[in-house]
Amino acid sequence: MSTLTVSRADRRAKVAHRSPRDERPGVGRVREPGNSHRLHGAVILLLFTWMLPWEYFLGSVRLTPYRLSLIVLLLPSLMWFAAGRAGRVRLPDVLLLGFALWCMLSLGVVHGISTAFQTGGIQFLETLTPYLIARCCIRNADDFRALARLLTWIVLALLPFAVFEAVTGRNIYLEIMSQFFSTIELAHKDPRWGLRRVQLFFEHPILMGVCLGSILTLTHLVVGREFYFGRRWMRSTMVGLTAALSLSSGPLSGMMVQIILMGWNWFFSKIKGRWTILISLVLMFILAVQLFARRPLPNILVSFAFEQESGYYRILIWNYGSESVARHPWFGVGLGSWDRPAWMPPSIDMFWLYNAIVFGLPGGVLMMAFFAVTVWSIGKVRNLDQRLYDYRAAYLIAMTSFFLTGWMVHFWNGTYVFFLFMVGAGMWLLNVPRQDDGLKLEPEERAMASRSRRPLRAPRQPVGHRER
Repeated sequence: MSTLTVSRADRRAKVAHRSPRDERPGVGRVREPGNSHRLHGAVILLLFTWMLPWEYFLGSVRLTPYRLSLIVLLLPSLMWFAAGRAGRVRLPDVLLLGFALWCMLSLGVVHGISTAFQTGGIQFLETLTPYLIARCCIRNADDFRALARLLTWIVLALLPFAVFEAVTGRNIYLEIMSQFFSTIELAHKDPRWGLRRVQLFFEHPILMGVCLGSILTLTHLVVGREFYFGRRWMRSTMVGLTAALSLSSGPLSGMMVQIILMGWNWFFSKIKGRWTILISLVLMFILAVQLFARRPLPNILVSFAFEQESGYYRILIWNYGSESVARHPWFGVGLGSWDRPAWMPPSIDMFWLYNAIVFGLPGGVLMMAFFAVTVWSIGKVRNLDQRLYDYRAAYLIAMTSFFLTGWMVHFWNGTYVFFLFMVGAGMWLLNVPRQDDGLKLEPEERAMASRSRRPLRAPRQPVGHRER
C-alpha cells in the first residue's frame, strides 16, 4: 500500500513539473495551462460594450453602451472589492480612489456642486469601475491569458474592417452600426501615404492605434506561448498591422518601443540584470543629449513625427500647459479655458499633463503616482516561473507603451476606460505566492497557486518510512 502511494505521488509530481510548452505530436500548438478558461461575465460585458460606437444624449449627459455597463457594474465591483475578492487593499487602489475624489472636489470648487456631481460623477465612474472590474475579475494567470486571447481575437476580427477603411476611405464599421442607433462622428483626417487613417469605433485614429497597439505584447508573449514560431509571428504581425493603420506617429512609436523591449528581453534573457542595464543606458543617453546636443530632446524626437507641426504643437502644449498649472496649482481650470495664446487650439494632447491642467497639480500627481507605483510594484515581483515572467514582461511592456504615448495623446472616453482596465488587469501578479513559500500556503492560496504557476511538490514521506 505504501509503495503504491509513493509511486502515484512520484508520477503526479513528474506530470506537475512538466514544462507547459511540451509538444503535442502532429499539432502546431504547445500545451498551455488554462486554454479553455472562461473570463468573468463582467469583463466580457465591458469589452463588448466598449466596441459599440453608439451614443445617446439624455439632456446634457452623453450615454454610451460602455457607460451603461459601467453604471450596472459599479455597485457589484465595489461589493466584490469590499469582500476581499481582489485581495488586500494596496497603495495603487488608494491613489486612484484619491484621484477620482479629487476630480469631483476640484470641479465642485471651480464650477459648483452640480458640475461636481454630474461631470465629476462620470469621471468617478469611468475612473474607478473599469479598474475595479479588472482587479476583481482578473485574478490569476489563466484569467490574464484568457483576457489576452479575447483581446487578440478582437483585433484580428477588426483587421478586415481596418484594411477596407484604409484603402477605400469608408468606415464600414460605423456605417453598419449606424443602421441601428446613432453613432459617434466620423473623423475627417487628411490621408497619409495615400491611405485613410483608420478610425473604426474610436473617436480619433490615434486612439485606435493606442488601444489596439497596446495589445501587441499580450499577443506575442502571452497568447503566442501556445503556438510555434510561424503562427505566433503571424498573429503578432496581424495585430501590429491593424494598429499601424491608424498612421499616427504616437501609436507607431509605442509599438516600436514594444518590439525593441521584447527583442531586448529575448536577446539578453540569460542576463539577470538586463532591465537595470537598459534603464541605465537610457538615462545615460538622455543625459548625453542634454549636455552635448544642440537641440533639446523633445525637439529631436519631433523631427521623426509624420507632421512636424503637430509635434511642435505638443511642445507648445507642454510649455503653456505648465504655465497654466503654475497659475492654477490646486484645483486647475476645470472645464474652462486653460491659459494659452488665442491662436492655439483648446485640445490638450498630453494625458499626463491634462489631469494637472484640468484638476490641479494634486490630480496630476495622484494619477502619475498611481501608475508609477503600480508598475514599480509589479516590476519588483520575483521568484516566478517562466510562464509568469513572460506574462509580467508583456504587462510591463504594454504599460511602457501607454506611458510613452500618454505624452503625445490624451486618453478620453473609451480609451480612458480601456487604459485603466488594462492597468488593473495586471495587479493579480502582486498576489502570486513565492515559489519557496509553497508548503506554507493556506488551502485557498494553494488553489490559486495551482492555477497561476507550477503545482506544489509532492509531500515527503515520514522519517523512518520503509517500503514493503
